[in-house]
Amino acid sequence: MKVLVTGGMGYIGSHTCVQMIEEGIEPVIVDNLCNSKEAVLTRIHELTGVTPVFYQGDIRDRELLARIFNEHRIGSVIHFAGLKAVGESVEKPLEYYDNNVHGTLVLVDAMKTAGVTSLVFSSSATVYGDPDIMPITESTATGQVTNPYGRSKFMVEECLRDIQLAIPEFSITLLRYFNPVGAHPSGKMGEDPQGIPNNLMPFIAQVAVGRREYLSVFGDDYPTPDGTGVRDYIHVMDLADGHIAALKSVGETAGLHIFNLGTGQGSSVLEMVGAFSEACGYEIAFQICPRRAGDIAECWADTQKANELLGWKARFTVSEMAQDTWRWQSNNPQGY
Repeated sequence: MKVLVTGGMGYIGSHTCVQMIEEGIEPVIVDNLCNSKEAVLTRIHELTGVTPVFYQGDIRDRELLARIFNEHRIGSVIHFAGLKAVGESVEKPLEYYDNNVHGTLVLVDAMKTAGVTSLVFSSSATVYGDPDIMPITESTATGQVTNPYGRSKFMVEECLRDIQLAIPEFSITLLRYFNPVGAHPSGKMGEDPQGIPNNLMPFIAQVAVGRREYLSVFGDDYPTPDGTGVRDYIHVMDLADGHIAALKSVGETAGLHIFNLGTGQGSSVLEMVGAFSEACGYEIAFQICPRRAGDIAECWADTQKANELLGWKARFTVSEMAQDTWRWQSNNPQGY
């Protein structure tokens, strides 16, 4: 089966493409390379022996999407393409709504025209906002989001919900990620953000390898055990496998399907710093800074639904997440 992977050159998309190839699924990638590099294709080939078909372009380009669907018999779409930095979204909401919301609508319209009715959407736990009760289940209320990035994901979910109701033959799966970290265990692929990293683990890794002087820890006065934010960190390889499990389990079943993808356990920022210090063999320098706008105190998943209905469960530990990230960053100090 051929699967169109939007944003397939990015961090999560590229690891998912590797796992898809290993499972005999053929990815067709479209990516505008705004936060990724074409060198990823070489790494995918090194790991799998396969170089996926790649189109450099934007999902808002209707003519490009029509050409891709015309040139390939696409069975399903996994939609990763999207801007994803919380802080940046507060500064640039227009760009986030245009890329994330408008881009998705153009994509789904192209799917409808091409008769492709299976979509797996890369959503986020940010759609839950700052819930009162942990862990977060799929029935936890959504929409009370605290930043434009999360709001764009929530808006897309609501659009897809309405589209599935209007076109009942559509299979739409919303995968609500918690906090992806880690890298391919080979050390050949990992997270390589453009500019200053917006996420915790790549920033820690760049401090460890000497690209950054210290890590900024945003807030140590949260109501958590050590005062720093608590998140559910999930290894990118587990996340990649979750997409394949969703494709196989519900990708051909009409309806709206919603799953949390996480480990079901929370770890604080300082716990992650400690795990990485152990992985690289020395202390990671950090400084406490004021809280960031839009951040919440704690967030972790109830993963029972994905465990039972998808037959999927996260396997990697926090220690393995740190070790794999360090292997990637130390082997590739400047990224790709």
